[in-house]
Amino acid sequence: MNTSSFLTGFALSASLIVAIGAQNAFVLRQGLRREHVGAVVLFCALGDALLMSAGVLGLGGALQRLPMLAQALTMVGALFLLAYGALALRRALRPGVLQAASGGPGTPLRAALAQAAGFTLLNPHVYLDTILLMGSLGARLPGAAQPWFLGGGAAASGLWFAALGFGARLLRPWFAKPAAWRLLDLAVGLTMWTLAAMLARSLVGVQH
Repeated sequence: MNTSSFLTGFALSASLIVAIGAQNAFVLRQGLRREHVGAVVLFCALGDALLMSAGVLGLGGALQRLPMLAQALTMVGALFLLAYGALALRRALRPGVLQAASGGPGTPLRAALAQAAGFTLLNPHVYLDTILLMGSLGARLPGAAQPWFLGGGAAASGLWFAALGFGARLLRPWFAKPAAWRLLDLAVGLTMWTLAAMLARSLVGVQH
């Protein structure tokens, strides 16, 4: 076992993923609502693992050679975050539709996975973290060490999403009140809009 490569991948992935972002906020909300938590956690963890593998196999270099693709990804991601942020802020203004208990109207599994796919695939920061940063480091390792590096990165991602999704239930008593959901949705909405503004600003900076 290449312990050094495993720990390097684990540490780098953990340092990149443990941050406030659109994907983490979505997993947290699903965990608080107890809606399809296992499926969402598994989807996000597998998505990260596949993107890390793609980065190590050389797609990171392809994105660097295609700046127009990176710009298009940034634009789509900004629009996605803007739209989801608007939905979260609308929920914050209508506390009557917020259900802290699992007995309220839930999100279908297909819709939850579609949203998870959006936060995973339409977020340029995910590609920056998994394909460019993880990929650029992993690609420089010897061939025999790369699987261990990817295993460490995937382990850190899976553990984080599991802790975020399944650990959210510890906060459930506080979220038994609609006011708490209002604050959460307000924070989520503002976070999404802030990220969208940052992406739009970076896009304008590139064009100038």
